[in-house]
Amino acid sequence: MASVSLRNIAKRYGDNTPVIQGIDLDIADGEFTVFVGPSGCGKSTLLRMIAGLEEISGGQLRIGGRIANNVPPAQRGLAMVFQSYALYPHMTVYENMAFGLKLGGMPAAEVRAAVERAAVTLQIGHLLNRKPKELSGGQRQRVAIGRAIVRKPQLFLFDEPLSNLDAGLRVQMRLEIGRLHKELGTTTIYVTHDQVEAMTLGQRIVVFNGGKVEQAGTPQELYNRPANLFVAGFLGAPRMNFIPAEVIALGATHVAVLLPGGAIVEVAALPGDIERGSRVTLGVRPEHLQLREEAYNAAAVAISHVEYLGDQSIVYAALPGMQEALAVKLAQDCPVPASGAPASLFLPPERCMLFAADGAAFCRP
Repeated sequence: MASVSLRNIAKRYGDNTPVIQGIDLDIADGEFTVFVGPSGCGKSTLLRMIAGLEEISGGQLRIGGRIANNVPPAQRGLAMVFQSYALYPHMTVYENMAFGLKLGGMPAAEVRAAVERAAVTLQIGHLLNRKPKELSGGQRQRVAIGRAIVRKPQLFLFDEPLSNLDAGLRVQMRLEIGRLHKELGTTTIYVTHDQVEAMTLGQRIVVFNGGKVEQAGTPQELYNRPANLFVAGFLGAPRMNFIPAEVIALGATHVAVLLPGGAIVEVAALPGDIERGSRVTLGVRPEHLQLREEAYNAAAVAISHVEYLGDQSIVYAALPGMQEALAVKLAQDCPVPASGAPASLFLPPERCMLFAADGAAFCRP
């Protein structure tokens, strides 16, 4: 196992176009870290720089305490699993998993022992004599992971490994990858654009945007205390509701804001740099909104659309003065109003957040 340290890491292409902009990050020995963000944010480029497949334009990379900027990929002690399975079609599963070890000159008996151990761990022992064309997508991905495991790397790098699988297989493989990390304890960096994979797999999540790190922390920290509007809107499905508001009063632990349509609500926030009269954005997650009659901290809305999902319903409520409807997540046993019906929307003060004009979150008590 190995720690990974990045100091002011940068990537520029020929015309000096910055792709990665001075990233500082520490990944602890044995940690499972997920890089997440939209397409083109730089997460896969950074992973390839760690792997040695992309040149580092600036900064310092350390793997296991050793400077690795100019170390060849084969000498970095890592193994990478790609979105593409990249299996040799003319070889059996056993031959695919053993190929790298044989090239390295490992004795045949040790190769067989290593492959069989990995096959047992991945539950593919019965597939060793099959060719890739005889396997399902999930089985092929297991073989690709097994090929990495047999090398006993210090560091695992996963680059969107589940993107080619259907929804059911993705869930199954997420469980498998999580189990493997607990069993092997190898330092792992996992790249995905899927927030569900990030939240369920990562011990720590790093959110990227435009070649920069927006926030790094545990899934709970990022979900409950996002640093800015981007992180708040990226994590969560449906995403956090954002409502433009105006600050009209400041208290010791609460701030009163005026919403479109005239409703006044209180938000649990430490005033700090908040000024009366300033324009802010109120953020609240769909599962925290409640459709109920309430004299305090409520706004009149109209139900515009309802999505029934079996275990829950997503109700979309129109707030006067806003084009985008607010999403309200209701549990299965909650009564669901009819489309077009008027309703009262309660905003719990402790569940609401305020964001400044530049997108930064104001502190909460």
